[in-house]
Amino acid sequence: MMDQKVQDLLMQQVNKEFYSAYLYLDMANYFIDNDLDGFGNWYTIQAQEERDHAMLFIKYLQNNSVAVKLDAIAKPDKVFNDPIDPLLAGLEHEKYVTSLIHDIYDAAYSVKDFRAMQFLDWFVKEQGEEETNADSLIKKYKLYGNDPRSLYLLNQELAGRVYSAPSLVI
Repeated sequence: MMDQKVQDLLMQQVNKEFYSAYLYLDMANYFIDNDLDGFGNWYTIQAQEERDHAMLFIKYLQNNSVAVKLDAIAKPDKVFNDPIDPLLAGLEHEKYVTSLIHDIYDAAYSVKDFRAMQFLDWFVKEQGEEETNADSLIKKYKLYGNDPRSLYLLNQELAGRVYSAPSLVI
């Protein structure tokens, strides 16, 4: 039987991951509306990944005989006035999600739920990658964003990103 606190945190994470997908779709829409389709593609793929993360949490809970109850997903509340705004918000959000994963891991560790810890190991690694990618995108934009030709090339680079499903086996 799964510890109630661990179970509750995992259930909350489902909602947080779906919110992340909404947030990234909102960012994608901002970029597409501003003729930066490559950036839009990059964030659309981010949204797909977050949706997949939510599904992984759902499957983990189901595999542990927990009835999953979905909550309402909040509307993204960020306002973007400049292309750097979603990039900065993305990094801030990834750091927040990292803190959530660490909280769940800490709760699992405190009750010696090794199965949950093993499951969460993948997310710990994934969050490191997410923060690195978000930070790298900010650095590239700051370097190239003020030069139209360079921004065009960065936008083209981001347009080339393709979706790949997570490789976590539950």
